[in-house]
Amino acid sequence: MSRPSASASAAPRRKQVHLAAHFPGVNNTTVWSDPAAGSQIAFDSFVHFARTAERAKFDFLFLAEGLRLREQGGRIHDLDVVGRPDTFTVLAALAAVTDRLGLAGTISSTFNEPYEVARQFATLDHLSDGRAGWNVVTSWDAFTGENFRRGGFLAREDRYTRAREFLDTAGLLFDSWDPGPLPADPENGLFAPAAGDRGAFDHHGRHFDIEGRFGLPRSPQGRPVILQAGDSEEGREFAAARADAIFSRHADEEAGRAFYADVKGRLARHGRRPDQLKILPAATFVLGDTDSEAREHAHEVRRSQVSGRTAIAYLEHVWNRDLSGYDPDGPLPEVDPVPGENTVALGRASVRQFRDPLATAREWRELAASKGLSIRELVIATTARQTFVGSPATVAERIDTLVRRDAADGFVLVPHLVPGGLDAFADTVVPLLQERGAFRTEYTGTTLRDHLGLDLPAPHTTARGAAS
Repeated sequence: MSRPSASASAAPRRKQVHLAAHFPGVNNTTVWSDPAAGSQIAFDSFVHFARTAERAKFDFLFLAEGLRLREQGGRIHDLDVVGRPDTFTVLAALAAVTDRLGLAGTISSTFNEPYEVARQFATLDHLSDGRAGWNVVTSWDAFTGENFRRGGFLAREDRYTRAREFLDTAGLLFDSWDPGPLPADPENGLFAPAAGDRGAFDHHGRHFDIEGRFGLPRSPQGRPVILQAGDSEEGREFAAARADAIFSRHADEEAGRAFYADVKGRLARHGRRPDQLKILPAATFVLGDTDSEAREHAHEVRRSQVSGRTAIAYLEHVWNRDLSGYDPDGPLPEVDPVPGENTVALGRASVRQFRDPLATAREWRELAASKGLSIRELVIATTARQTFVGSPATVAERIDTLVRRDAADGFVLVPHLVPGGLDAFADTVVPLLQERGAFRTEYTGTTLRDHLGLDLPAPHTTARGAAS
């Protein structure tokens, strides 16, 4: 009788959870009124947050970016009063106070240029020894465009065309230096190119027509890890073709599994394997010693996130009219939303979620009538909910289950407090995931690609770009 081979008898490796930490900054997750809330721009806040994530062996820290302060009714939105620090400046500074944590930031492909962005990310990758990540986004509105020389905005069908060419052009620049060290001149210690075209690039396309010589050698990762956040058809296809990870808003199991299957199913036609794209939904959380305690705390957090003023402001996104005269503890307005371009809330991405405001208003009126909800209670019910609520054991089990059932590859955690909002998760949930064998106990590599289990990209054989 033959004995089974070691490979046949070995148990399959448990699917590993990937975790990232989003410094929440200025958004409706943050609870400003909590005594533990700290500065959103002081460097100490970023340092505490990053070191907590690294202590817990997270894959990366993520910074979103806003290119213009949002306005509502002609005034700066109250969540934006602290401003938004520059992404590259913060990440470069954090590279000096962390050793392994990935450092990822949002940079727009609409209001930037490939050479500048490629140089900045190559610099960050060198400074951090290979920990840079780039969330490639398209900027969508003329309001934001007013801050830039080019102004205006691109039509929807052109935004992803430009983004694809932007990313391809940046890739040419990242790969314009052959891998390997440059030969040194032993007499004067200077480096000199081994070939005449080292660093040279030449691209002629619809959106970019550039040629020259890139100023930095190939960085440790070759190019930054590419992240993407689009949920549209164009966004999903863009991620399947070019991204290393995609953020998702589908954090519950049913929607998560559908999104996961859809996006992973697109990879084969782009010549890619399922493990070459990680799917990471954004997730909020509230912890307690018991599940019931966590639920009570979550209720308090939700009410803190949605003040009466915030509820009215949110309702104005849908109604597209001034509702400042309405009582947030009273019923929904009897007047209907004003259809068409939103002129009340400027720079708000959430406005795009309500493509049919009249239908949304009908649905909300039915919900409010059936449950007896005021304006504020309705906004709390439809917006301010946590993904994970429970004891550390409950939350760890739920995260592990969702990843094992292919609803996600991991999660981008968004705490409601900075800088200490991640501390309890790092100290209580992460050890339980480690006990399950679902999360690393130590970093096994040095780069962000190592943490995500991604292949190092091969350089292009040439940096000569074709027309797109």
